[in-house]
This record gives sequence, C-alpha cells and structure tokens, in this order.
Amino acid sequence: MGPHTPLLRRIVSDLESISSAYRTLLSAIEEVEPRIAAATRQELTDQRASLKLIASENYASLPVLATMGTWLSDKYAEGTVGHRFYAGCQNVDTVEAVAAEHARELFGAEYAYVQPHSGIDANLTAYWAILAHKVESPALAEFGAKGVADLTEADWETLRRRFGEQRLLGMSLDAGGHLTHGFRPNVSGKMFHQRSYGTDPETQLLDYDVIRAQAREFRPLILVAGYSAYPRRVNFAKMRDIADEVGAVLMVDMAHFAGLVAGKVFTGEEDPVPYADVVTTTTHKSLRGPRGGMVLATGEYAPSVDRGCPLVLGGPLSNVMAAKAVALAEARTAEFQTYAQAVADNAQALAEGLLRRGVDLVTGGTDNHLVLMDVRSFGLTGRQAESALLESGIVTNRNAVPNDPNGAWYTTGVRLGTPALTSRGFTASDMDAVADMIAGVLGSTTPTTTSKGEPSKAKYDLTDDARDGSLAEAQRLLNLHPLYPGLEL
Repeated sequence: MGPHTPLLRRIVSDLESISSAYRTLLSAIEEVEPRIAAATRQELTDQRASLKLIASENYASLPVLATMGTWLSDKYAEGTVGHRFYAGCQNVDTVEAVAAEHARELFGAEYAYVQPHSGIDANLTAYWAILAHKVESPALAEFGAKGVADLTEADWETLRRRFGEQRLLGMSLDAGGHLTHGFRPNVSGKMFHQRSYGTDPETQLLDYDVIRAQAREFRPLILVAGYSAYPRRVNFAKMRDIADEVGAVLMVDMAHFAGLVAGKVFTGEEDPVPYADVVTTTTHKSLRGPRGGMVLATGEYAPSVDRGCPLVLGGPLSNVMAAKAVALAEARTAEFQTYAQAVADNAQALAEGLLRRGVDLVTGGTDNHLVLMDVRSFGLTGRQAESALLESGIVTNRNAVPNDPNGAWYTTGVRLGTPALTSRGFTASDMDAVADMIAGVLGSTTPTTTSKGEPSKAKYDLTDDARDGSLAEAQRLLNLHPLYPGLEL
C-alpha cells in the first residue's frame, strides 16, 4: 500500500462495523428499489476491477462518502451564511462556514464560495460575478439615484447590450482548454465575444508572447487560464502580467490540478491563487472530494461572487458542502501532500514508460497529473484506442490533440491521469507496468473498414492474446492495491 493509504482508511478502525453499516444501508435501499441497490453494489465491483486512468476522476475517502449520505440533504438554504431565505439554517451556516474556512486556509485565498454544484456552475458564477462587478455596477452608477426597481426597459436594454458585448480569451479546446473557456457550443461561448489561444505548433507548449499579442489585439474583459488536457504547468505570473497590460480580469480554472496546488506540488508562479482575481475549481478530480465546485476570489470580487445565489444557483446542496468541508480538511494534512507529490511522480513515471515504448506524447511528456497520447502512430483514432483499452481493463478517455484532424468526437488522442490509481497506492514501478500494458494493447489493435471499404474511425480488431494478457496484468496490480480495503458488502 502507498504512503497515503491511511487517508482512505481514516475512520475505518473497525472494518467490520463499517462494512456492516454499508450493508444495512444497501439493504434499506433494496427494500424500496432493488435495482438501485444492485447498481450501487455493482459500481463498487466495477471500480475495483479496472485500472482507472481518467484524469478527471478519483476515489473519495470513506468519510467524504459518508458525509454526503445524511439528512443535511433535506434542508433548503438559499442565500449565504447568516442571510438565508429560509428559517432554521443554523446548521447549514456552520457547514458552509467550516468548508469556506478550510478552503481559504488551504489555498491562501481571501474569500471562498463553496456552494456551486459543479465545475460549470463555479465558472458561470465566476463569469457573472465578474460581469456584475466590472459592467453592471459601473453602468448602474450612470443611472444616478435610480434603484434597480426604478430602471426603465431602455435602461435594462443598455445593461443587456453592455453585458453582451464583453470579450473573453481562453485556451482552445484542442490545445487542452475546457468547454467552459469559451467553446462556441457551450454557454460560455454564447455569453461572450470569444477568442481562443492555442499552443506552439512545434513544441505544443503555451507561448506567452503569442498570448500577449492576442490579448493586446482583442482586449478581453476576462483572460482565462487553466486546462483540462494540457500536460504541463502554467506560469501564472506571466498570465497576470498579460492581464494587467490589457486591463483584463485574470480568471484561473484549476479544476484539474487543484490537488497539486493544495498538496504544495505547484508553488510560486505555478500556484494561481496569488495571481488570479478569481479562481474556480471542482472539488473532486485531484482534490479527491465530492463532486462539486468552488470559487476563490480576492476581496474585491467577494461581494459579487457571494451573489451566486440567486444570480446563477438555487439552493446549495448542504450535504455536499459538508462533504467538501471534510475533503478540504483531509487536504490540509501531511498525508495529502505526500499523496499529491505521488500523483505527479506517477504521471512522470507513466510518461517515461510510454516514451520508452515508442508512444507519442503531446509536448513530449508531462509535469503535472496527466499524460496525453497521440495514437496516430498506431494507425488508430482516439475512439478506437479508448475502446480497445477499455476492453483490456484500462479505463481512459479519448481527447483531442492540438489541430486534431479527427475532431472532438473521434479525436486523435487519449488522455491518461494518475490521481485515482495513486489513491489506491500505485507506485512509479506500477505505472511503468501500466505503460507496458497500454503500449502492448495499442500495438495489437488495428482499425477495420466500413461497409464501403473505407477505414473506420470507431471499429477495430484487438488480438485475444493482448486483451487477455492485459486483463490478467491489470488484475495482478489491482490485487496489490485494493480499493477501500476491508470494506465488504
């Protein structure tokens, strides 16, 4: 077991009692809807039986999971701490205050908003808060003594026009950005006039001089930094300098690498919190908490972010906020710092193992938690590679690479991440074995043709020997590193 394993077992001093509690809960569910109980049991079985290399997934600790399944879910609590629209929210106030306190202390932030239900909710809250702070408030001041209730339809039309004319510059999807960074089909691409920055065609790395030139020409209100499939670190001091030069708000989406920030793997100019006006994140992924979102901000933007409800959100999920508090408390421990460093070390080992076996990697490697393979050398699309690996016991996701010729559906890449397997205790030597499995499976996979005789982008042939060998090796590694050890249903 890895050095961080005690975090997953923090409250499991009596394994039989915990197992008995889960069996009792599932039995109660089974009495009402047996199909849900069966699916829940099967999900644990399935997660235990596969190598999870999806960079955006992890395993929450048993305390975090237990916190979500409580009666806190029954309470409506629109508003903020001490200012609710419902009575009887004193315990939710405690939960939200504790979660925000842990977030501020963990990340060194002036303000933390823990209500968002997801990463996109966090980004929407941030975008609208920035618009409200930078556009609405100055515009309202122009109307003099009028209150909001006194604005005419012409006044509101002026506000709507100003809101709709704002600009956003974010990382392109194929370069490693996220849907919510201005991708046109996403709401973020419809809220703003948007443009995207990419990576250098040769190195596939961010070119800060090119980004600066784009920002000078486009003059965005918001400059978005952060990524979901970029296997390198970002210099946020340089991004701050670019934002300041053009008068932009610097917003950083650290959903993918928040755990590396929390675990002090990313420090100095690679830590976004000291440089950004607003930082958004999910609380799962590398942070290993419940599925949810969070916004960090400077004091200047705190009042606008605090209006997430009713601006964007409805009632917060109080049970999930409680689970966020538990996860953030875990992330403030020395064990979590050890875990975070192991995530980065394992990603490096995986990348090196793949490179030794001739696999092409975007940017030639990694220095964060993820690896992005370019599978063209195998004659495959990302979808074929993803499917062949899944059949062989390795769960990944296909992903676009810079200037991807296959588009966002079939793709040319496969994204790999190490947070989940590191939670199970996988080591660098284990990751080298995983690299050998991946290279072996892809090397034994060939595309088939369609009914028209054209190369298929989805169908493939995989040799039985390669598939069976990978499944056997996966089982060997999984047996060495059990998930939630001692928990028996």
